[in-house]
Amino acid sequence: MYKLLEVKDLKKYYETKNGLLHAVDGVSFSIEEGKTLGVVGESGCGKSTLGRLVIRLIDATDGKIIFDGKDITNVKSKGSLRKEMQIIFQDPFSSLNPRMSVSQIIEEPLKIHKLYYNKAELRSKVRELMDTVGLACRLEDFYPHELDGGRRQRIGIARALALNPRFIVCDEPVSALDVSIQAQILNLMMDLQEERCFTYMFISHDLSVVKHISDEIMVMYLGLVVEKCKADELFEHTLHPYSKALLSVIPEAAIKKKKQKKLIQGEITSPINPKPGCRFAARCSYAGDICDKAAPELKEVTPDHYVSCHFVNEINSL
Repeated sequence: MYKLLEVKDLKKYYETKNGLLHAVDGVSFSIEEGKTLGVVGESGCGKSTLGRLVIRLIDATDGKIIFDGKDITNVKSKGSLRKEMQIIFQDPFSSLNPRMSVSQIIEEPLKIHKLYYNKAELRSKVRELMDTVGLACRLEDFYPHELDGGRRQRIGIARALALNPRFIVCDEPVSALDVSIQAQILNLMMDLQEERCFTYMFISHDLSVVKHISDEIMVMYLGLVVEKCKADELFEHTLHPYSKALLSVIPEAAIKKKKQKKLIQGEITSPINPKPGCRFAARCSYAGDICDKAAPELKEVTPDHYVSCHFVNEINSL
């Protein structure tokens, strides 16, 4: 399959009064065209920053971003990129302009890129996009505050689709929605992907949601990738202690036997000027002396299953 996106050793550091905050620290991955990469981790792990770096909403400190065979890491004119790369934001209310109606929000990217000069054609395109995402045309003159969360998120999706992009970053697009609405939005996105061959980078803290939509899953912790593999493989053969803990807290309907949760104890390592060693060591029950001295490399433990842990073989042989 053709690799639409390749990211190599991507880094993003922020200066603070206490030192450099390592938001994203040497992340590498690729996404095949028409596929979905799920990115999971708890709040503050750098997954949203990574999504914004990839589509050049913010500039990288170091590393390379290669999209469709072209290095876009330092490209200055981002207008052409917006036609190819879009984002669906987490909060469907704060990401929409409250002073603009539904039709005005959706038509804005079309006007900016001057794709339609005829008002009738522009209105027809807006209605087509609304129909695509399941928004009734009667809502075109409504404002965001007059709609519920599910409809607001559909507006955000319609706006992202307006320029017919090839790659879309989905930054926790269903986390602010009710469970029933989440399923509708996820099914809509999967149908659109099948119909138009979209490539997604789906960011979430909810592994059950990511499993539903992703082909591959990448687990992040404090700016680093700790595990990466096929979605089914992660759930069947979880190898990293952090991934095991995340999976253990997914709710399951179990009448007879309750699933045992793997509680993570200890303090989170500071991402500001992090010390050498494994960043998960302070919270890992399997940590040894080497974990405080040397950072583990992301290695292929089994075919296409990458893990960053010094004791991965010992842990999973127990």
